[in-house]
Amino acid sequence: MAGTFEGRVALVTGAASGIGRATALAFAREGAKVIVADVEVVGGQQTVREIKQSDGQAIFVKCDVSETEQVASMVSRCVETYGKIDCAFNNAGILGDLASTTECTDESFDQIIRVNLKGVWLCMKFEILQMLKQGGGVIVNAGSDAGLAGRPGLLAYSTSKGGVIQLTRTAALEYVRSNIRINAVCPGLILTPMVAGQKKRDPELVAGLIEQLPAGRAGEPEEVAETVIWLCSDAASYVTGHLMAVDGGNLAR
Repeated sequence: MAGTFEGRVALVTGAASGIGRATALAFAREGAKVIVADVEVVGGQQTVREIKQSDGQAIFVKCDVSETEQVASMVSRCVETYGKIDCAFNNAGILGDLASTTECTDESFDQIIRVNLKGVWLCMKFEILQMLKQGGGVIVNAGSDAGLAGRPGLLAYSTSKGGVIQLTRTAALEYVRSNIRINAVCPGLILTPMVAGQKKRDPELVAGLIEQLPAGRAGEPEEVAETVIWLCSDAASYVTGHLMAVDGGNLAR
């Protein structure tokens, strides 16, 4: 799809590493001007460098997606720099502590919901306001297969991702006639820094999860990125309110 996004502007949150970085690079490869947003400055700037090394255009914006003022400022910076936002991938999120319903603490629950759920809502809110002004756009939210099926030990994370799914469905219906498409990508086990960190803490757990996957392997960030790119492309022009699993068949069982 070389040049699919030529002349378009793409915003990617959580773009300092993993799926976010892979998606930012994919947008740039297809000709988009990319806003790389993350709370992690070093990683975000590295993503921008990689884009520019391939003759792409990108800027970095530091943003904590759980803070209203920072999200509003991020969107304003996008528009000030590139004039619009055609596509947005609301990917920033955290795994947080692994805990069951009775073991999850107030602090852990609040932090995960604040970043994963409130953060996506805030990003959508300000992105949609801009897209209404410019006559349309496309949003993809980062869900998870954990938001589509129960995941023991991931109480707060699963709850946050289930909430993202309902945010996606509701907003898709609210703005479909305003030429704004909103979908969610729902990755399974993907080899991101988040998973790498969990593997260091409990290698047997991660190895066991991979062994149980129908595909027999974990996914790569680039495989999720290609799905986001398709959902944002004109090839998906009649797709909205959709939850696309990228999970190696895990939810098919």
